[in-house]
Amino acid sequence: MEASKNQTVKSYFFIIFSNISVEITLMRLKIYHNPKCKKSRAGLEYLSSKTNDFETINYIRKGIGTDEIKEMVLKLHIPPKDLVRTNEDLYKKELKSKNFTDDEWILILSENPKLLKRPVIIGKHKAVIGDPVENIDKLLNKLV
Repeated sequence: MEASKNQTVKSYFFIIFSNISVEITLMRLKIYHNPKCKKSRAGLEYLSSKTNDFETINYIRKGIGTDEIKEMVLKLHIPPKDLVRTNEDLYKKELKSKNFTDDEWILILSENPKLLKRPVIIGKHKAVIGDPVENIDKLLNKLV
């Protein structure tokens, strides 16, 4: 009788596990791209020549959330201020001489996506700014 119970239990677990569908996928890369920017277009073209397994995010049209910027900062290993394009008029006229916290810089970038350095390419654990385009290789080499 005891052996029969064990067989039933084993069969039951087998049935449960045999009905579970497991999907394993590699994380696709994401490129935050501004189509009006020459350097961003060059980065997108370079990435396209190396792989087609990426998602293009037009963050100027779509917008960019604070969580996305936090992910960039985390994976780039830089403070948010280092993502700011300091040659933009908005930066020069309104932000240059002011001190902001990291959270304030993240909010400023989210509200003013034009200030974001580009392109930014994000992988599972690392990200790079694709200027110069050869920086993209640092990320792609980690995937191989």
